This record gives sequence, C-alpha cells and structure tokens, in this order.
Amino acid sequence: MRGTSVNLRALTRGDAAVAGAAVLLLISSFLPFVAVDCSGKYCPTSLSRNGWSSDLFPVLPSVILTGLIGAALILLFRLQKENWGTKQVVGLRLDQWGTALSVVSFWGCLWTLLGVQKGLSNGAGAYLALLSTLVLAGAVIAGPLVPALQGPLVSGTPAAQTVPQPFPPYGGQPGTSGQPGQPAQPGAYGYPGAQQQPQPFPGQPQPHADQPAPAQQFGGQPAGGYGYPAPAQAAAPAPQPAAQQPTAVQPAIQDQVPPQAAAAPFAPFWFAVPAVRQLANKDNPMGPPVGELVPGTWYLAVDQRGAALVAQLPDGTHGVLNDTTGIQRG
Repeated sequence: MRGTSVNLRALTRGDAAVAGAAVLLLISSFLPFVAVDCSGKYCPTSLSRNGWSSDLFPVLPSVILTGLIGAALILLFRLQKENWGTKQVVGLRLDQWGTALSVVSFWGCLWTLLGVQKGLSNGAGAYLALLSTLVLAGAVIAGPLVPALQGPLVSGTPAAQTVPQPFPPYGGQPGTSGQPGQPAQPGAYGYPGAQQQPQPFPGQPQPHADQPAPAQQFGGQPAGGYGYPAPAQAAAPAPQPAAQQPTAVQPAIQDQVPPQAAAAPFAPFWFAVPAVRQLANKDNPMGPPVGELVPGTWYLAVDQRGAALVAQLPDGTHGVLNDTTGIQRG
C-alpha cells in the first residue's frame, strides 16, 4: 500500500482501545462536568457545566482536547506508518507525541477532580473523563509491551500475487515444450519418442503383451505378418552396468570433491507478517528497534542470518526480523 492509502491491517487491539477511550472522552465532554451545590430559591437555573464551558477553563484544552489529539496522532501513525514511520516532529515521532499527550490528559483530569472548588461537585462527565483518560494512557503505554494488545485487529494477510501458470503443450504433458528457437525436450510434441501407441478401433483385436508394437516393426526384425512365420525371440538380458575400474587419478579426484554441494545464494523475496513485529538493529541487536513491521504490507527480505531475516522498510532502512513464524511469502 503506497502513497496516502490507509492500512487497516496495521491496527492492533491496543489501537482499538485507544480509539474507544477517545470516543468515551468525547462523550464525557458533553455531560455535566461539575455541578453547583445550591439549594433554595436564589440558586441559578443551570447548576451544571460541561467540559466545553468557558467557566471550567482550562479543562477543555488541558484534558479533553489534549486526549483527543493524542489518540488521533497514535491512530494516524498506525494507519500511515509507511509515510510517518521514521519522520520526526520536533525530535519525536507522531506516536511518541500521542503517548505524551495522552499521559498529560490523564494527569490533568486527575487533578481537576481532586481540586474541585468549594461549593462545586464533580459530575458524571468528570468521572467518565477520568476513566477514559486512564484507559487511553494505559493502552498507549501497555500496547507495545502486552502481547494480547499487539494482536491484529483485522485478521488475515493480503493475498499473494498469483503468477499465471503456462498452458501445457499440445499433447497433454506439461513442461515438455521448448522455448522459441530451442529444440523441444524429449517427450514433447513433434520430438522423436513422443509417438503414442495408436488406439484400436472398436472391434479390432487387442495386441497381446508378447506381440511387438507397430512402432517396433520398422527398422527391426521382420515381425510376423499375414503368411509370414513369426520367429521366436528370446528375451534379451538386461545390460549389466560396467564395473568402475580403479585408477590412480580417481582417488585424488574423489578427495577433492566436497561431500555436499555449496549452499545456494540467498534470493530476495517479498513477505508479510501476521502480526506486528519489531525490527532489530542489524549492527547492534541489543539496541533499540529501528522499525516495526505491520500486517497488510509487503516487505523485502534482502538477506538471511540463521533463522532471522534482514528486512528492508519502505524508506530503505534495514533491520533484523528475529521472529519469522507465520510469515507469508509473496
């Protein structure tokens, strides 16, 4: 998927928790955030304020908008990881900015509830906002650490590109036709030895096993036709393989032949991962990961290190994929 296309297979269960927490936070902003404790005829008509009220400033920018923007940055990074995977804004990636804003939103909401002024009480919107920001901050922090949250939200991998199979050559034997300008292989149509035995017509007697085929009558011994005595043919013994004669050169040649053929060189191939996989630094495996492989995107394997693969990201970055279980080759 290239350009500005959206990769829905890159979303994980942790991203779904982030999106759900953002929806709850948006709903909580329209519910009563604080209520005035007042009784009597001199109390104002409207005793509650929601999160969008200017009377509760700075709840709107520090709690609600901060959490919504943080969740949006995390989801945007997941959906557009090919374009924003390595780009930084003021030294941080989009997902790092989203994580920081989500934690700040929870921290601000917590102190808003604890620091309610005298004569006011927290409403349903305040408690729902605290719950949603807690889920939001927990999902963005625990998402890369908990395997259950790393599972793909949309199951399945993209179908590999199918390679059209060539039609079998005339005659029904696949793979025996030669290339244009090259002689056909034995057994192909028009090549000696490809003649098939003619099928008898209805009513024609079947030839016995001891009778020679019609193709054997030409150029061989005269077979018994009408009025011609058929000579008895003895079964020819099977040729014995010639015994290998030892020579003085043969032991030296056998000593030089390796016991096994050299391993074939690695051929690059495209592959997709069934779940989010971390890509380690190929020069410093113990260092921080250089990228992340997400489902729904094809990556190029350029080398192999034992059971691990050296993969290339769309921006040209190379890293080591240690977990190759369940990958799909293109």
